[in-house]
Parts: sequence; C-alpha cells; structure tokens
Amino acid sequence: MLEQIKSTTQNIQRVTNNFQPEIGIILGTGLGGLVKEINAEYVLPYEQIPNFPVSTVEGHSGKLIFGTLAGKKVVAMQGRFHYYEGYTMQQVVFPVRVMKYLGIKTLFVSNASGGVNPNFEIGEIMIIDDHINLFPNPLIGKNENELGARFPDMSEPYDHQLIAKAHAIAKQLNIKVSQGCYVGLTGPTLETPAEYKYVRIIGGDAVGMSTVPEVIAARHMGLPCFAISIITDLGVPGKIQETTHEDVQRVASIQEPKMTLIMKTLVSEM
Repeated sequence: MLEQIKSTTQNIQRVTNNFQPEIGIILGTGLGGLVKEINAEYVLPYEQIPNFPVSTVEGHSGKLIFGTLAGKKVVAMQGRFHYYEGYTMQQVVFPVRVMKYLGIKTLFVSNASGGVNPNFEIGEIMIIDDHINLFPNPLIGKNENELGARFPDMSEPYDHQLIAKAHAIAKQLNIKVSQGCYVGLTGPTLETPAEYKYVRIIGGDAVGMSTVPEVIAARHMGLPCFAISIITDLGVPGKIQETTHEDVQRVASIQEPKMTLIMKTLVSEM
C-alpha cells in the first residue's frame, strides 16, 4: 500500500507541477458546490489518477481539484468513495493517504446524513464532534509505521479548536448550527426504524455511510480533522418517511450555501 501511495503522489505532483496543498477537503452527496469557490489550477478526473478508485454514486462527480480557497492552497475531492460500492476499506481511505503525502496539514469533510436526535429538523447543519464506527476498521491488517502508530489514539477525532472556531463563525454569520455524534454504517440501505432507534440508543445524533473511515485514516497519520453534516432526513419516531437518494441530494443542495460559507470562512482563518 505504501508503494502505491507514494507512486500515486509522485504522479500527481508531476502533473500539477508540485502543487503543495495545505488543506484537504472531501465533499459529500449534494455538497460539491464548494468547488465553485475554489480558484482551480488543476482538475484531475479520478480515472486519470493511478491507483485511484472511481466514484459510482450519482451526485459524486469524481474529480480531484487543486487550487486556492480563501487564500489557502487546497486539494478537494469532488466525490468520495464508499464501502458499499464494493471497495475495500483501504481503497476508501487511499485518497486521504495520498493527500497527506501531497502535503496537507488539516482535513475538512462534509456529508449528508439522517438525523436521529429528536431536536433536529430536516436541513439542520451539524458540526461533528465525535463518531461511532460500525464499519470494518480501515486500519485492520499490516500497519505501516511510516503512516502512523499500530494503535492510534482517538480521544480527539475532530479537532476541538476547529469546532470552536466554526461555532464562532456560524454565530457571526447568523447561521444556526448544532453539534453531535455521527454514526457510520455500511449502507447502501437507508436505515429501518429499529436501526434508527439503535443508533440513537448507542449515542448517535446522526447516521450516514461515509466520513468515519476517512477520519480514522487521517487521525492515524496525525492530521487534525473538521467535519460537518447536513441532516437530509429524520430517523425519529413519528417523523420517519420514505426517503430516496434524490431527496437527500435536494435537501443537501438547499443548505449547501450555508455550509459552504462556514467552511470557506474557517479555511480563511486557518
């Protein structure tokens, strides 16, 4: 794996004239619009990047974008990879590994999720402060000491300082945000009422099919992480309705400008 990471990194550096990003960004379902705020210098379709998986999900366009956002050099994944697509967990987190070797110092992540906190509403913006991993752990297997410790500490999966800054920014911008714990499930089925109940009982505020593996890999490599989620449907008793992927995309796209503004402002203050 380490050889593939280094080979892919070298290929990207060659194509982008050694562009060195400070911040990595992963954009989730319906949330790819942040790239419009990036002054792009290089755009690499995933299929042109050696060893990269290719996104198969509607709403994930599949490009690695290099440029500047709010005066900072960034690399953004417009479309991510999921375990339910049939990739191994090592493939799912491979781009995060590569971004670290490209030079990023911080990882920003966004997603769309189902809310199980009864105080949430559809369209709620939730800053993630913790997670519960119900995926196979992406660190299972031989550990590469160059990447990180065999037993990485996860006492602060999401950076406390970045969370505090995001709250302050949201307050300044008069954007309502919540904070909570994200539970990662494999999917691709949306949850049953009993599963929503289970997620709430074990301590979750929202549930989704991404983010957790990438954050585990990032923390393994010592990268601080910030993640934000848009609640696109509710898994609360009495409020559960039939939901489609198109519904998720629609709600995410409506709230995206607010999330984009928070993320852009946070990047500017890094």
